[in-house]
Amino acid sequence: MDPDNLQKQNRPESPRYLTFQNSKPGSGLNKFSSTLTREHDFPAAQAMLYAAGVKDEKTLKTFPQVGVASVWWEGNPCNTHLLDIGKEVKKNIEKDEMLAWQYNTIGVSDGITMGGDGMRFSLQTREIIADSIETVTCAQFHDACVTIPGCDKNMPGCVMGMARHNRPSIMIYGGTINPGYSNLLQKPINITTALEAHGAYLFDRLKNPADPSQTKDEILTDIEKTACPGQGACGGMFTANTMATAIETLGLSLPGSASTPATSPEKMRECGKVAKAIRVCMEKQILPKHCLTKRSFENALVMMMALGGSTNGVLHLLAMAVTADVELTLDDFQRISDKIPFIADLAPSGKHLMADLYEIGGVSSVHKLLIAAGLLDGSTITVTGKTLAENVEAWPSLKQGQEIIRSLDNPIKPTGHIEILYGNLAPKGAVAKITGKEGMSFTGKARVFNKEHELDQALNSGSIPRTENLVLV
Repeated sequence: MDPDNLQKQNRPESPRYLTFQNSKPGSGLNKFSSTLTREHDFPAAQAMLYAAGVKDEKTLKTFPQVGVASVWWEGNPCNTHLLDIGKEVKKNIEKDEMLAWQYNTIGVSDGITMGGDGMRFSLQTREIIADSIETVTCAQFHDACVTIPGCDKNMPGCVMGMARHNRPSIMIYGGTINPGYSNLLQKPINITTALEAHGAYLFDRLKNPADPSQTKDEILTDIEKTACPGQGACGGMFTANTMATAIETLGLSLPGSASTPATSPEKMRECGKVAKAIRVCMEKQILPKHCLTKRSFENALVMMMALGGSTNGVLHLLAMAVTADVELTLDDFQRISDKIPFIADLAPSGKHLMADLYEIGGVSSVHKLLIAAGLLDGSTITVTGKTLAENVEAWPSLKQGQEIIRSLDNPIKPTGHIEILYGNLAPKGAVAKITGKEGMSFTGKARVFNKEHELDQALNSGSIPRTENLVLV
């Protein structure tokens, strides 16, 4: 079956339960919650709202109700701080004559589960997150929604939930992690160091040139302890930062949200800005689907290609587009990849991290560069009530002399960061990330594994010779 036709068939109808027969949305900012709070139609509901913390009748009858949905849970640095961000958002919302109700949904750490059977549970959390946000927003008659994701599948899950209920919504990204520092190697490291150290460890190449007496076990243990120094999502252009960048570009986050580190004071200041912006969204009735258009999705693809985003961006942006009733196909990715230069020296293909990009201006400075070059459409609407171009008009340009973002006339690669491949292995298409270091062809034997942990076992047992050119499938 043609994948485009399959996508159309799987596109759900607009949910019919969003407007109940006895629900007559009001005209104020409490458009939906007034169903429960006006007059005395639902006295039991009002009694429970008072018990939940509503202070007085004026608050109950006139204040809009905003859901604050964080993907908070302990056990993953991407998510452990999101409850605190949610509390700060709630505090700022309630300063401005609105009610804020915090709730959370679940996530899975890709960084912890990948390589094992636990990874089978990762992608489905995207739908669980979307279901949770849609369910609470609609069941509780919330007038607006602020979502707070941190890890890979969190971001698209939040946006899909926002698009489903299509009420005024803003996403605030939990933020990127700062780089770590290895005490033994005496240099900055990050999660990529830990990933690559595993292979070096298996093939006896994990050494410290400055101190040959250190064993590979000592070095690997030190890397494991210091690669991730605290809160925040993996620091390179992995899935989390790719999706945060895409969503800021789509207009569903405030300017700067994608690149502000998790532990930066600016991230907490962003919570206050979000509280003001969600009121603007309600006043102007800026809805998620106003931001989620074909032009804004194409902008997100441009940023993905320019900054060297993850192949998972293809997976998630297609799903987000289906939810938002936007036609987006693999051909769109190839078309945009064919014309956009790859300009970012960011991990995993480069040496810098998102925290470094923040220091030279962040994602919004890249927006400014690409809008000026005619590569981004600056006319798309955002949750600020302004266009993308208006948002970055007063934003600083990239710092002079910086080495993270190349000039457009001196890119790392002229085009083709993401390639859509077709062939006997993938007749309906496959996605490859081509950084420019691979060359144009490769010849070698294919080693095929049914599961990733079988590959790990082969590596650990030494049955994959390091002297052979291999394609691992």
